[in-house]
Amino acid sequence: MLPFTSEQFRSVFVDYNNSIWPAQIAAYLLGGIAVALLYRKTPHGDRIIAGILAMMWLWTGVGYHALWFSSINKAAYAFAVLFILHGCYLLYAGVYRGLIGFGLRPGLPAVIGGAFVVYAAIFYPMIGVAAGHAYPAMPMFGVTPCPVVILTFGLLLLTVRPVPRWLLVVPFIWSLIGGSAAILLQVPQDWLLLVSGAITVPLLVFRDRQTMEEGIA
Repeated sequence: MLPFTSEQFRSVFVDYNNSIWPAQIAAYLLGGIAVALLYRKTPHGDRIIAGILAMMWLWTGVGYHALWFSSINKAAYAFAVLFILHGCYLLYAGVYRGLIGFGLRPGLPAVIGGAFVVYAAIFYPMIGVAAGHAYPAMPMFGVTPCPVVILTFGLLLLTVRPVPRWLLVVPFIWSLIGGSAAILLQVPQDWLLLVSGAITVPLLVFRDRQTMEEGIA
């Protein structure tokens, strides 16, 4: 049993989206930069992509979970901690250490990764509108948890080097927590989120294992 109603849940999005405008546009611009850097490699492109993802996780942890969602669900403070920790680890692993190598590598993971990115940016809000949940009463790309997690899985699949395993933990956890909204709160655009972790984690583990074996051979 949830401690809030679906009406309260959507009212949070209304207040949140109205209050942070035009951050939603900035999120799309940053997402566009990240995608462009997949195609146009620059000396610091990988760090910039990781930094953009980290910003989205930190913003969502503090702005959405801690400051807004907590008004109807005190568990949001725990969610905020998870998102902030993941954002900080993205900064450490991706920006500071440069351990994430983004790029277009032929194969099924890249195809699915690209599909996830497109879904998070375009189809996620379109499905929400089709379901009768028009802006501002809907989660938005880059500034709310579920689209951020789908985007993260997509970009992690669009990598050319083994991905640090810790980068999969919090997104996988949220794919189950947030994905439950697809059922409990009638958010049809989150159906993909519910299975995104179960798709991404095995694909990356298998791909990275193959990469390491080929490197050894």
